[in-house]
Amino acid sequence: MRPSALVLVAALSLPAPLHAQTAQDRARAAAATARAKSADSDALLGNYVTPGLAGQPITTVDTTKAFTPNLACQKSATLLELLAQPNGTGDIGTLSISRDSDLDGRFDEALAVPVPASGICANGIISCTPGTWDACRFLRWDASASGSLKLSEVELTDLAGCYCVNNSCGSNLVWSNMASVLKDLGGGVVGALTTADPRIGVAQASVDGPVIRYTGAQTTSCSAEPRIGGTAYKANPGAIAGDAYSAAQASSVFQALSASSSGTGTSQVSRNCTISRQIAQEEMTPEKIIDRVSGGYATYASNSSSRTFVMGSPSDNSLSGRSCTLIDFHMTLRVKDAERLQQVLLTRFGGDDWAQIRIDGELIGSGPQTWTGTGLPPGKCEKKGAFYVDPNLDLTAKLTQGDHDIWLRAAVADGGEAYASIEAKVDAGCKTTEQLVDTCSGYASNDTCRLDNEEVDGVVTYRNGIKTGLTPLPQTRLIGTGTCTTSISRDFFERRRNYACTIDQSTVPQPDLSRGAYIIDHSTETLLADRVRNADGGYSLNTRNFALPVSGSVNACEPICKTRKAQANSAAAPDGVTGSKQTNPTGWDTFYHACQDSNVCPAGEGEELVQGCGCIDDFPEAVVMMQTVRLGGADLVCTGTTR
Repeated sequence: MRPSALVLVAALSLPAPLHAQTAQDRARAAAATARAKSADSDALLGNYVTPGLAGQPITTVDTTKAFTPNLACQKSATLLELLAQPNGTGDIGTLSISRDSDLDGRFDEALAVPVPASGICANGIISCTPGTWDACRFLRWDASASGSLKLSEVELTDLAGCYCVNNSCGSNLVWSNMASVLKDLGGGVVGALTTADPRIGVAQASVDGPVIRYTGAQTTSCSAEPRIGGTAYKANPGAIAGDAYSAAQASSVFQALSASSSGTGTSQVSRNCTISRQIAQEEMTPEKIIDRVSGGYATYASNSSSRTFVMGSPSDNSLSGRSCTLIDFHMTLRVKDAERLQQVLLTRFGGDDWAQIRIDGELIGSGPQTWTGTGLPPGKCEKKGAFYVDPNLDLTAKLTQGDHDIWLRAAVADGGEAYASIEAKVDAGCKTTEQLVDTCSGYASNDTCRLDNEEVDGVVTYRNGIKTGLTPLPQTRLIGTGTCTTSISRDFFERRRNYACTIDQSTVPQPDLSRGAYIIDHSTETLLADRVRNADGGYSLNTRNFALPVSGSVNACEPICKTRKAQANSAAAPDGVTGSKQTNPTGWDTFYHACQDSNVCPAGEGEELVQGCGCIDDFPEAVVMMQTVRLGGADLVCTGTTR
């Protein structure tokens, strides 16, 4: 080949110089580079979140520069490691967790789950008889007061997103779905730990066979105390506005900035809040009003609104003494709702030979003669017989809210017995509790905030700071369930409000926007008009030709494809595994993928193509599915018998 031909080939092989690329080409190249680093959650984790929390270098979008941030107080390459291995029955027989609790790079806490895992939930596990769905226990991931991980036994309704994994639902389910099983188990553990200690941040999870590892860091509150002050606002969000205002007024930095040129002008922020009425109905049984928590030997129910508590040893000569023996009996009554305690009577007491009875140490009765001291009776101990009285003494005033000690003392000379009974009459039935939860009080009391929008039970009463004149009618709702269902009417149940709050003010005059207004009013698509103020106060007018760059073509949509994958229904419910109630427990999971270059559908493992790359519109199908679920839920009726 001649030298001139070699030069030509080399020239054609070189990329176009930067000055030869159009603005559109450069923009597309920059967008492609940025998309490669932050197009999805995996890219964001790998390029920014994980290295940022782990103290590793982060590069700029064009990768020309790198820097190492310090976002975390402490870092751990392996915050948590979870190992799961199934046994022959399909249950997870080995489930062990190692944790670096102080983020020093070494494991210092280990938990070996002592029961097999037959089912997995988003926040716990289900343990049944191996290989079956019988005798199931429901365990939730929790953290102890010291912060260590533990499992607490709860009801199934306290767990979420549960499904079965042992052989009662299919074969080899754990090994076939190991990655997702590990993520579900690890997610529940991490959720419990981060709820107990909000300082912990989890950056990355990696699956290696039957093991999942989490990279973590302490991201906030660089102290040994796991409680962060900001978490208190979760229970009382209305306090944020007042506390922020107080902190701003006491901050010299805030005051300096608000008085600077950068802080001039008036700025507003929008704050949303609610005033909601919370009403609950509770069926009150006698045991929820007064109950025997210790001592005594029986509790009798004569009817639905009374209880009789008995104590002592009433059988003839069931107590033995010598010349004179003191024998004590104690019974603790707990008053849980004093307002519903109608009457308490000492209906009967007595003994053989002597007896006295006290409430919280105060003497209320004795016999057969007066006996006031705590020592031996004042007369001959042997009475040759028993005495019993029915005083029907009213004790209601003495039984206030809380625990009360009933003390029965008997003095027995040879053989004898002792007995006391207390009857409580209560106001059983339904108890209504009502409270207003107001998260708007902080904004309403702030002089810099004004009510902008308000909606009361669906009726708009304020719009853009102006009262609409509409007033909602009183609402009536059914509260409670079963025998305690009650119809309650109130003038409102929920107010949704939006406040516009001024965050800083200044007397600096507003900028002159007349030049911008002139340009907008006098310019056209091809002519740019301008007006500039001169030093003498006059204006100079000028015009020049103007043209927007030609915009490139844009696709009608982002090409996507639709796939599906067979999936057995192993979800768990209070009545058992739902798949066992279905004629065909195998259904389909549907997936949508953004197509790659050259319209290639990146289908996952085991997925089959339903619809190729293109503009897919499944909105009508989604509407039908949502409407089906809505109407199905509206038709559900709970009855006491099987239908």
